[in-house]
Amino acid sequence: MNYILPIGCIILFISCNEDVGLLQNQVKLFESPAGESTSLPFLKVGEDNRLYLSWVREMENQSTLYFASLIKENIWSDAQVIASGANWFVNWADYPSLNVDSEGNKISHYLVKSSSETYSYDVNLTISKNSHPWSSKIIPHNDQTLTEHGFATLLPMPNQTFTAVWLDGRKTNTTKSDGGNDRGAMTLRTANINLEGVLTEESELDSRVCDCCQTSGAMTSAGPVFVYRDRTNDEYRDISIVRKVKGQWTAPKTIFNDQWKIVGCPVNGPRIAAHMNQVAIVWFSAPNDVPQVKINFSNDNGANFEAPIIIDKFNPLGRVDVVMNEKGTAFVSWLSFKNGISQIKVIAVNRFGKLGNPIVISQTNDSRSSGFPQMELFKNELYFAWTNTSKNQKNIDLAKIKL
Repeated sequence: MNYILPIGCIILFISCNEDVGLLQNQVKLFESPAGESTSLPFLKVGEDNRLYLSWVREMENQSTLYFASLIKENIWSDAQVIASGANWFVNWADYPSLNVDSEGNKISHYLVKSSSETYSYDVNLTISKNSHPWSSKIIPHNDQTLTEHGFATLLPMPNQTFTAVWLDGRKTNTTKSDGGNDRGAMTLRTANINLEGVLTEESELDSRVCDCCQTSGAMTSAGPVFVYRDRTNDEYRDISIVRKVKGQWTAPKTIFNDQWKIVGCPVNGPRIAAHMNQVAIVWFSAPNDVPQVKINFSNDNGANFEAPIIIDKFNPLGRVDVVMNEKGTAFVSWLSFKNGISQIKVIAVNRFGKLGNPIVISQTNDSRSSGFPQMELFKNELYFAWTNTSKNQKNIDLAKIKL
């Protein structure tokens, strides 16, 4: 079942330095394997060169995480259960994820409540080795505090291991020796997990970060890199990066000083994409109450970045994503907002600052229930997934564009 939506003239600009890519003039919607009463889609191209979609279905008091893989054009495999439970933390912004290594070994994460407190939950990992059944839960943090642990990112590593990075609230419930409250900061932590679920190299990457913005990671030619929203003592919340170089994590580094001072978390994390030594980071910021979506490029594995390029400065809502092709062209998706209408848009951009014309993928709801739209580049096509809330119940819509 295919639908073709004419978008008009959307050939993207070509710079004299580098082609920013061409997008065809149609967006194709196609059927989702998720069905009704589903939300929180997550798209991922695994290192086994297959496209995966995961999602959550909530029925009565039960939450179930599913996945399917794309078999051929518009045809998905049967949905398979990753995990299920009655006490999950199901949240519009802190959604489960899935990743796959080159051998087809899979790792996924979901969130489970650790107490009756609203923001008291743990990251739960599960692994499927050689397509065998999913393992029992693995909790990558051993602090056992009844605090927030979430916004995880999972990356395949060499030697059949995965690296996990997450926001860790173990210090947020600290108390003074006199019995008074002294709420500590959210931290960024990491650990490696092998296929048997053994944890190694557990460490803290940043001692003070924003409380509830998504993390994101990518593999460069020099090693893994992760980005997140940092937090200074003066409440400036700009985007930082940490890199693993020759087996050691670098100190956090701000990719650009937006100087966005905000006393609460904006719930709007960055996304990163990489190809060899080329890196692109896209993020939302609102310094001086001026909302913007920006992108930064690096040609040295994320060690240094060029000046940011503004993607949208006309009151965007953020909720960004980014992918990169072999030529170093980035494709950015985000939620725009104009005249009371929110839309999922995509645009091509290169490191020389050449932008194509934005393409509307779909109109959507700007409420929290619509979640964070997902995008992946697979076999010369951009795939999109988002939660449709226009009906009486939520369901997942899919679309794609040929490059």
